Amino acid sequence: MTAAIKGSVGAPNARILSVGAYRPERVVPNAEIVDRINSSDEWIRERSGIIERRWAAADETVVDLAVNAAAIALERSGIAPDQIGMVMVGTVTHPYQTPSAAAEIADRLGAVNAAAVDLSAACAGFCYGLALANDMIKGGSARYVVVIGVEKLTDWVNPDDRGTSFIFADGAGAVVVGPSEEPGIGPVVWGADGSQKNAITMTQSLIDYRDNGGPIFPTLEMQGQQVFRWAVGEMSKAAQRALDAADVSSDDLDAFIPHQANMRITDAMVRALKLPAHVPVARDIAYTGNTSAASVPLAMDHMLETGEAPHGGTALLIGFGAGLVYAAQVVTLP
Repeated sequence: MTAAIKGSVGAPNARILSVGAYRPERVVPNAEIVDRINSSDEWIRERSGIIERRWAAADETVVDLAVNAAAIALERSGIAPDQIGMVMVGTVTHPYQTPSAAAEIADRLGAVNAAAVDLSAACAGFCYGLALANDMIKGGSARYVVVIGVEKLTDWVNPDDRGTSFIFADGAGAVVVGPSEEPGIGPVVWGADGSQKNAITMTQSLIDYRDNGGPIFPTLEMQGQQVFRWAVGEMSKAAQRALDAADVSSDDLDAFIPHQANMRITDAMVRALKLPAHVPVARDIAYTGNTSAASVPLAMDHMLETGEAPHGGTALLIGFGAGLVYAAQVVTLP
């Protein structure tokens, strides 16, 4: 006779309870970078919209950055660390294959009852994590989830590479997700196109570097035009599908918070979505740079802190990047 298995019982819905951010102290203006890549402040601003970015200190780790952001989110949520059931960390810059950054972060936060896992979804990592947290809470495998996007990209960028060195930066953003009677996180629209894996990749694998060596440690490389065409052509469609899935129109939005990849990509998406003029758009890249998995929660925190977006408002999020991967959802802001 087959034994009856008791299933999990979760909350009816989930929502973001709080957000926290950590931006490293060091501010790096374009002027500090241009000579090394034979460029100019005007060229960088025109190509990306970046005026300055934040770089972590040499002794600051991915774990350090993440703990700083997550501790703020936890304090704001009012949830005790030992109530957290899962710590999920979107990152591609933790320098260890194992153990995960998440396990150490959970320990340092005091989340002694939490499972912990790293997500490798590049710039979509935070939005991937948010979708999984939503499903976990509704499925009953966790009641509260900490979702973190964190990167120390300066460890993995060649400072002489004209295609990447001015774009990527460091930082961390985190949210606490918990149960809700009303839907606070809409259906995720996500996907991957591995046929374009070479659009954003590493110069070589660590195994190749070990076996063959080379003058430069493996670093990020990007086919900028390929990524630009894909993002402009496809991500506005994904964003619109997320709106449709949530049964929300662009007129209903109180904020649009896309991955901070490039100001020109953001502008193109705004045009393609035909966003009304009253909808504020995150442009955090100007002073933070491209922080990959950290960019969406960092931009969310900035818009809420400055009053550009209202607490309790409706926002469209989308992350996209190496893979190529993407994820979009409509959320209620904490």
